[in-house]
Formats: sequence, structure tokens, C-alpha cells
Amino acid sequence: MAEPTIDVRVSPLTQLHERMRAATVTGARGVALTEWPFVTMVNLRVDPDAEAADRIGKTLGAPLPRECGRTTASGPHTIAWLGPDEWLVVSQAESALVTAELKGALGSDPGSVVDVSANRTTLELSGPAARQVLEKGCPLDLHPRVFGPGRAVSTTVGPIAVLLWQVDDAPTYRLLPRSSFADYLARWLLDAMSEYRGPEVP
Repeated sequence: MAEPTIDVRVSPLTQLHERMRAATVTGARGVALTEWPFVTMVNLRVDPDAEAADRIGKTLGAPLPRECGRTTASGPHTIAWLGPDEWLVVSQAESALVTAELKGALGSDPGSVVDVSANRTTLELSGPAARQVLEKGCPLDLHPRVFGPGRAVSTTVGPIAVLLWQVDDAPTYRLLPRSSFADYLARWLLDAMSEYRGPEVP
């Protein structure tokens, strides 16, 4: 008789969870860093003008975004633009289900659907000082007049390539690095946060 399968996944940042909790700063200069492990992520390639793109949009409940930096969302799914014919579907639904539904919508049309959930993890940086922390090492203009909720772009934070996604006006940002670089990025962010634990300057 076969032994039952046991989920033994370990997130790339398990060793830093306590340190991240301890680094949380509250108040007007507040900032917090957390990990969202095991989020479903599916890479999608398809001609945006093909019928398959419309079928995929209907399957996800939202159209594929057509412009750099844009996202669309419906229910558990958020779709981020990565290139003229490439998107990342980030979902709270089970990865096998999302992948199967997208493959069904793509059908025999040219394109690809690849589960990349194990390829990245998600760091969430939030609080009044979150933008200032990111500005220490991100080349983007993150001012609200340029970058706001619903925007997601490929960039760098420190020396690490990430997909940077602003979720809300708090502001809350989600950073999606490759899993192998997540430890370095988290330590970089913790160091960048450290000055906000000191007293406010009048």
C-alpha cells in the first residue's frame, strides 16, 4: 500500500520569518515586511489578438492587459503584463486548476501555459515608509502620480530583478523575485528598513 503524500514544501524565506516580524515598525514611519509563500503563478504566452486571448480572458474573468505596467483582476486572479505577448497570472486558486483551465482556453492555438509557482516567492512591503524604503534601491519613479495601485513592472530592487506590484494606497507593494535570490532581497530590504526604527526627526 502506497504511503500518503505529505506536503513538505519549505518557503525560501522560512529562516527569516522571525527576523521580519521583529523588524516591523509602527506609527507614522511604519513599515513591515512579510512573505507570502506558495502563491500560484502561471506564465502565459499568446498572441493578444488571437481568439485564444479572448477565451483566456473569459476564463480568468478579466481581459489580458495590453500596456506595460498594467494589471487586470477578477476574483482570485490578477494578470500582470510582462511583454507584448506575455503575462503572469497570480492567483489564490490552486496552481494545477489554474494551469489546466488556461491550457483548456488556449486549446490548440500557438502559445504556452507554464506553472512557475516554484520559480518565485512573494515579499510584501507595506506601511507609510514602504515607498521610501524601495526608493533606496529601485530606479523607478514610485511617486503616486506615476506609480500607483494596479501597476506592476519588471525592475530591480538593490541588485535583484523583481516584478514590482503596488497593491493599494497604504502603500502596499508585492515584490516577486526568483526564489534563489529571495534571501538576499529580504536581507537588503531589512537593512533598508532599519533606519525607521529610530526616533522621528522633528
